[in-house]
Amino acid sequence: MRENIVKTKSFEFAIRIVKLYQYLSVEKREYILSKQLLRSGTSVGAMIRESEHAESKLDFIHKLAIAQKEANETVYWLQLLKATNYLNDKEYENIIIDAVEILKLITSILKTTKAQIINK
Repeated sequence: MRENIVKTKSFEFAIRIVKLYQYLSVEKREYILSKQLLRSGTSVGAMIRESEHAESKLDFIHKLAIAQKEANETVYWLQLLKATNYLNDKEYENIIIDAVEILKLITSILKTTKAQIINK
C-alpha cells in the first residue's frame, strides 16, 4: 500500500502544533491565540482522515475543502503569534514551512479531484 503523504504530514504537523500549544501556554502564558492554533492545526489532519472514508467524490472534496480552510486559518494564527512576538523568527520559520506545504498539498489534491469530476 502506498504511503499517503498528506495524511502523514498532517499527523506529524498536529503533533508539532500540540507541542507548540504546550510551550505557548506554559512558557509564554498565552492561552487564547494558542488555543485557536491548537483547534485549527489539529483539525487539518482530522478532516484529511475523514476524507479517506468519504461517501462520494463530492463528500471527499467537501471534507478536504474544510481541511484547506483549517490549514489556512492555522497559517493566520502562526502569523499572528509571530507578529505579536509570541514566536521568534526561528520558531515561526520552522513551523510555517510545514503549514504552507500541507496547504499546498491539499489545494493540489482538490484541484486534481475537481478536474477529474469535470472531465468525466
